[in-house]
Amino acid sequence: MTRVGRDFSYTMQSLAVPPVSVDVVFSSARFPNYINDQIASLNEDGKLGSVKEVIARETAQLLEQQKRLSVRDLASKFERGLAAAAKLSDEAKLRDVACLEKHVLLKKLRDALESLRGRVVGKNKDDVEVAISMVEALAVQLTQREGELIQEKAEVKKLASFLQQASEDAKKLVDEERAFARTEIENARAAVQRVEEALQERERTSQASGTQDMEALMKEVQEARRIKMLHQPSKVMDMEHELQALRIQLAEKSKRSIELQKELAISRRGDESASYLFEINGTTALGSYLLIQPCSERAPELSRCSIQWYRMTPKGGNRDIISGATKSIYAPEPSDVGRILQADVVSDGQSITLTTSDPIDPAAGLGNYVEALVRRHDTEFNVVIIQMNGEDHPSESIHVLHVGKMRMKLCKGKTTVAKEYYSSSMQLCGVRGGGDAAAQASFWQPKTGLSFVLGFESERERNAAIMLARRFAFDCNIMLGGPDDRAAQKH
Repeated sequence: MTRVGRDFSYTMQSLAVPPVSVDVVFSSARFPNYINDQIASLNEDGKLGSVKEVIARETAQLLEQQKRLSVRDLASKFERGLAAAAKLSDEAKLRDVACLEKHVLLKKLRDALESLRGRVVGKNKDDVEVAISMVEALAVQLTQREGELIQEKAEVKKLASFLQQASEDAKKLVDEERAFARTEIENARAAVQRVEEALQERERTSQASGTQDMEALMKEVQEARRIKMLHQPSKVMDMEHELQALRIQLAEKSKRSIELQKELAISRRGDESASYLFEINGTTALGSYLLIQPCSERAPELSRCSIQWYRMTPKGGNRDIISGATKSIYAPEPSDVGRILQADVVSDGQSITLTTSDPIDPAAGLGNYVEALVRRHDTEFNVVIIQMNGEDHPSESIHVLHVGKMRMKLCKGKTTVAKEYYSSSMQLCGVRGGGDAAAQASFWQPKTGLSFVLGFESERERNAAIMLARRFAFDCNIMLGGPDDRAAQKH
């Protein structure tokens, strides 16, 4: 008797439950888009098609889609699967009957051999006992085979029930999708009819108002020509030249004003003018840098002097030391806006205090720029790593600094160099020293033991990155500052 394989149930399951054909599309995306009862559809050449062409094309597509919604093929496949399962069930019943007959035959044969063993002696009796043992072994094998058949029968029943349930679910799904598609078809036909009526109405009204629109257009053209004649290019160029000249004069007057303020400060010193050896040069505004320079031949070399920068309020008060600002060049950062800067120069035990004439002014337009960046979830700045952990970085490749609402990240392509959430161990400030490019560089310590000196594309990008990161960190209850700043200590 042929034995049914164990993997038959899985094969029948995969063959009897095919997926719905991929060419059946239950979607309304195939209909045209309507804007104010107008068809927004283009032909292959990019021109707007006529209403009749659009209606004909959409009708053909709807008919084709309605044909594809037939469930004949799907139902026939499920019926074939159910027939195969029924056939398997019948074969299992026949096997049960055959197994029962085999058990009866084996019992009768064993009884005959037992009766024969009592009537024979010698070698024939041994043969009969061997035959009885073989019959018993065959009965055991038949019992095992019967258990396997029972298990296969259970699997066949399970497969039949699964096929029946899958057939019912598939038919239900197809019926629902067909109803949905028919509803969409009716809605599309109604929309096409409304659009056609609207276009016909527009054609009737456009013929009546065509003459009036042409007259209004001619009036607008004449008015535009009149305005163009009034604003000749020569007048605009003259105004630009005058504005440029005024800007040059204002810059010269500002420079002269700074020089006069310095001379006035020297004259007010009186007896101390003899010890006036150094001065601070540079614009007291965010985005520039301040430079300590000797102004007397008796001034010692700056390389032999120790320097320390401080910030203080305009009305006086305690001075806050700027940790790490020990160079002759210092670029103000956003924390210095509205405050006066001082620098102590110590040489041979003699200390000279230099003070800026005015508080640090904010950069024009920087506040609005930062407010626009705050609305974003993540802002990217192109930077170059100048130093890493206090050592010069040889590579000058472009990196990207991401300033987000919850964290900061430094990447090069798909490689992440550093990524940390805002925390009390993070520090961010301007570079406190350096050369002429100090106004474009910043110091960033993501975590303890890792620090970078980053160069930005411009002074505006550097200050915007610092202000944006401090704004997001403050929202996370973190006061982000530089090394040993009071803001970081308070937190």
